[in-house]
Formats: sequence, C-alpha cells, structure tokens
Amino acid sequence: MNPDPVAFQIFGQNIYWYGILISAGILLGIILAMRNAKIFGLDQDAIVDLALLVIPLAIVGARLYYVVFEWDQYKDNLIDIINIRKGGLAIYGGVIGGVIGGLIFARRKKLDFWNLADICAPSLILGQAIGRWGNYINQEAYGKFVGNPEWQWFPAAVFIEKADPPGWYMATFFYESFWNFIVFFILMSYRKHRKKTGEVFLLYLILYSAGRFFIEGLRTDSLYIGSIIRVSKLLSAVLFAAATAVFIYRRKHSTAEIPETDDMSELKDTSANFEEVDNASSTDKQIDFGNLDIQEEQIEKEEKEKSNVDDNSAVDSDTEPKSITEDGLTADSDTEETKDNYDDIT
Repeated sequence: MNPDPVAFQIFGQNIYWYGILISAGILLGIILAMRNAKIFGLDQDAIVDLALLVIPLAIVGARLYYVVFEWDQYKDNLIDIINIRKGGLAIYGGVIGGVIGGLIFARRKKLDFWNLADICAPSLILGQAIGRWGNYINQEAYGKFVGNPEWQWFPAAVFIEKADPPGWYMATFFYESFWNFIVFFILMSYRKHRKKTGEVFLLYLILYSAGRFFIEGLRTDSLYIGSIIRVSKLLSAVLFAAATAVFIYRRKHSTAEIPETDDMSELKDTSANFEEVDNASSTDKQIDFGNLDIQEEQIEKEEKEKSNVDDNSAVDSDTEPKSITEDGLTADSDTEETKDNYDDIT
C-alpha cells in the first residue's frame, strides 16, 4: 500500500509530503552550507543571502525545465505551470537555475564563484537525495516493469497503483537517492583534499551525472527530445565530459589559491593526528616490550647472583674454623675444661 501524498491539512489546504521533503532538504542544505562556509573561509551570513537568491531561481529553473519538455501537458491549462505542490520539478533545471543564481551572487559580492560552488555542492546532493523520496510518495520516477516475483520487493522494486498496468516496477527513485547519499559522503570526505577551488563542485557534477546517466536509462517517465533522445541522459553525458575536462584543466593550470582557515587546518590535521596516535601507540608498545625483556634479564641475573651467594654461604658454614682463645685453646676445648672443673667442684 502506497502512502497518502497529503501529509495533513491547514485551514482546509492540503500540505503534501513532496513539499515537506523538498523543504527539509533545503533547510538541511542551508545548515550544512553554513558549516562549510566557515571551513572554506566565507562569512556564514553570506550563505543566508545566497539562499534567498538561489532557492527561488532553482525552483523556477526546475519547473521551467520540466514544463518545456512536457508542454503538451500544460499548453491548455497554463495556470497549472505554477502549481508545484504535486511535483513536476526537474533536478537538472534546478541545478542550472542555482548556478545562475550563484554566478550573480558571486559577481555582486565579489566572491570566488568556484569556492562558493564548493561550499554548496554537498548541500545540493544531500537535498537531491532527500527530495527523491517525494517521487516515491507521488508514485513517479519509477522504472521498468518487474515481472519476476523474486524481485518484487522493496527497494529492488516498488508497487505503483496508478501505473498502467498496476504492478511492480524498478524503484529508480531509490537507486538515485542511494547513489546521491554515496556521492554526498564522497564530497564531504574530499573537501580536505581539494587542490584548487571548484574541485568539490566539479566532482559533484562528475559523480552525479555518471549515476544519473545509467539510472535514467531504466526509467519509463523520462523527458524526451523527439521520441528517441532522453534529455537527462544526454545532459548527463555532456556534463560528465565537460566537468571532467574542466577538473583536469584547473588542476594543471589554475592559479586560484584555496582559502586557509583554522577550521580547514583542523579538518586536514584530523587524519594526520589519528596516524600519529597510531604510530605513537605502536612505538610505546615496542618500548614496553623492550623494557619487559630488560627487566626479565635483570631478574634472572639477580636470581643467579642470589643463588651463588646462598651456595657460598653454605660452604662457609661447613668449613668455618673454630674460634681460638687467648690461651691458644679452641672454644670447644675451653668448654670441656670448664665442664670438668664443674664436675670436680660438685
């Protein structure tokens, strides 16, 4: 059974899960971007100003992208173009709108666009990973029909009631969400390894477009140019090639310096600190083993010396000469004489 697309109502107005998930992704993205801004040497307040410009442009771009390639659905009912509560947002259109907003903001504030893009890239892919679950609730963005009962289970497949025919279909929304989370963790890890500004954003384009290229081929609701070319698949191939070329070029030729901050230094030193701790632990263990060997040798030596002393004491006690008195008699003779005198007296 599929979930109800309507989460709740406010004054008779339906509030959809799709909108809630998109909003949650945006909110988490802003929080993450503010954290990254501090690491990358940008004022956190600038992220709020950026969001006020980029988010509306991203939504407009995502909607226009979808409407352009689904024009037959809207040409007779233009008012539906602005109704986005039930879906109809194309991610690539949102990315294009967001990039345009970022370029305008960077130019206006005289900021490095590439550094700004690096800050926002993890937030972008995180929002995409979360937002894909809105497709599940709306029963859209699914793949080909799954007729084998052995694969009719979630998340390998998903049951779509409104499909024709209703049944089990590839859960391509889940495939992409899962891939997006993987890309997110890769980008978060790569932050401390970037050599030039823009590398985190370019890596986002490379990884996301690679995954989207293959997943798009499994979907049954793709947007087409004509009736043959899948728009998102074509755009994924172009973005993959372009982003890879720019990444290599900037790595070799760009002179842009990466802003160094205390937070970035701390981030870079984290792995080194763990390695130093491990090395120190290994060294301490080796030293402890060395000291243990020395202590054992000392104990054996002391026991041997003590044994020798005990043996010598035993020999001395057996061969010790009797004491000589001043009269030249031994102590034993003197004792016998004293005893005889006592007997005479008695």
